[in-house]
Amino acid sequence: MQMTSSRPYLVRAMYQWICDNGLTPYLLVDATVADCIVPVEHIQDGKIILNILPVAVNGLVLGDEAVTFSARFSGKSESIYIPIDAVLAVYARENGQGMMFTEEADSTSPDKDAQITTASTSDDDGPDDRGPGPGKPAGPKLHVVK
Repeated sequence: MQMTSSRPYLVRAMYQWICDNGLTPYLLVDATVADCIVPVEHIQDGKIILNILPVAVNGLVLGDEAVTFSARFSGKSESIYIPIDAVLAVYARENGQGMMFTEEADSTSPDKDAQITTASTSDDDGPDDRGPGPGKPAGPKLHVVK
């Protein structure tokens, strides 16, 4: 039996968790995805970061197919439409904690859909059982959720 994408459920859960902790939820969006409607003047390298704090947006809907809301950009109100597959991450501005989604993930494959991430400035390419090494503080690690 084929299941629906877990992405919309995880986006809603992370948004609620970030707001419940009094932090600012940000969306990282792939602005090159078809039907994505975002302010083009704020796109950098094909991506855009959007503040979706309840006081920053109007009519926010974190739906199964898309994220929609209206917000002001440079003083001009704009309607935003983000297909759920264009959402690359939802995270807290203040500490970077949240969830990142892989760009190449098959939207119907929940075990490949999401990764939990925390703020980290580590240059590691993967887990290292030897510890952080001399002069490096131990920090948060990336964990894949299956």
